[in-house]
Amino acid sequence: MGGAVALKIHLKQPKAWNGAVLVALLCKIVDDMVPQKLLAQILIGIANILPKLKLVPQKNLAVAAFRDLKKREMTTYNVIGYRDKPCLRTTVEMLKTTQEIEKRFGEVSLPLLILHGHADIVTDPSVSKTFYEKACSSGKKLNTHPGKATAVFQIEGDLMFRQPELNV
Repeated sequence: MGGAVALKIHLKQPKAWNGAVLVALLCKIVDDMVPQKLLAQILIGIANILPKLKLVPQKNLAVAAFRDLKKREMTTYNVIGYRDKPCLRTTVEMLKTTQEIEKRFGEVSLPLLILHGHADIVTDPSVSKTFYEKACSSGKKLNTHPGKATAVFQIEGDLMFRQPELNV
């Protein structure tokens, strides 16, 4: 969720950055993945009581992100990779964060380079396209790659460029 973090920072401090490179942007949960309103309210209530409860299923993202079996096998050696189900409170915060960002797409004003593979099944490429269309940035570029998953970019996280004259 590096893109979501970068966008939250930008929305809080719009003049603090010269631009952003966003890779496989996860700033909206796809509609068919969002729980129904009643279920979401129940989960939020449970999260307030049992925030560390691991109730939400988690897919093996390595299988989804890497077609190459050798690269997929290498993910098991990632010592900082989280492989368990997410805590319920974490899931609720992800949902709230992405909903807030989606409502504010039109306020994003910094120059953007958005990279996304069409074959990405971890994050939805259509979300990057919608974000690109709604962002009010004067300098923005959406660079999509047919047949490619996001892992092809080999970039760790999203990047933001700080203006040197600001102390933020």
